[in-house]
Amino acid sequence: MIEVSNLSFEYPGVRALDDVAFTVAAGSITALVGPNGAGKTTLLRCLAGLDTPLAGRITVDGVPVVDEPRACHRRIGYLADNFGLYGELSVRRCLGYVAAANDVPAAGIPAAIERTATALEIESRLDVRAGTLSRGQRQRVAIAQAIIHRPRVLLLDEPASGLDPEARNTLARLFLRLRDEGMTLLVSSHILAELAEYSSDMLVLRAGRIIEHRPVSTASEARHRLELALARPHPALVEWLEIYPGISRIASAPRTASFDFSGDDEARRELLARLVEAGVPVSGLSEARPDLQRSYLAMVGEPARLA
Repeated sequence: MIEVSNLSFEYPGVRALDDVAFTVAAGSITALVGPNGAGKTTLLRCLAGLDTPLAGRITVDGVPVVDEPRACHRRIGYLADNFGLYGELSVRRCLGYVAAANDVPAAGIPAAIERTATALEIESRLDVRAGTLSRGQRQRVAIAQAIIHRPRVLLLDEPASGLDPEARNTLARLFLRLRDEGMTLLVSSHILAELAEYSSDMLVLRAGRIIEHRPVSTASEARHRLELALARPHPALVEWLEIYPGISRIASAPRTASFDFSGDDEARRELLARLVEAGVPVSGLSEARPDLQRSYLAMVGEPARLA
């Protein structure tokens, strides 16, 4: 869906992007992470056709961004970190203007406004002036503007900034729903724990270079990392796990164990039943969430104790 090759960008005296190359698969949610000044915002602006690179090639949905920026804009939704709204317009008019600018047919704009406002939970604010909204509400309106034309690709620079925990949870669910509808997302954020809620891939940028691009996890993976909690220590647990089919990479502590398990929900239910039958004092069995922060710090060479 997104293909980047030999991409370089310079500000006066600074190489912001240096021979960057990567591919983002259709239907994925990629977390774009890196320290301040790594080039994340510059990369997103180049992908959105807002900045012209010094060299390299970018295609989005098969369309070359530099050669055909307007055609790409119809396929892309973009949220800038320092987004702006028309403060004197109502939220409804803000959304209507962006929809028309992105070639949504006039007859379909009212429905697009209602659909998008409902998704961002701002339907009660449609007739309120954008300039009177709170920071979090303005953020929701800006995200609504980015998706109202149902783009194929969504580029988001710090989308959760200014949102409260409940709104961030709503946003994570929205991103997963957009992915399920066929949208491809590239999300830059410093909140790695929240990126782990919905990201399928991680792209790590440092000093203008890609230092890692790998999957985080996918719902279709046959192997899952499980965490087992015990009410009390069980001295024979590790030996039991080592001979159980489908279990590998076991790590244990007195009252916990984690391991990879290749099996579906039914196989997991069977595993739990066998543990209980064997007298293991199980108090919980859950799927481990990916730890993006620990992975990121390991990639950039920081001590794991900082995670």
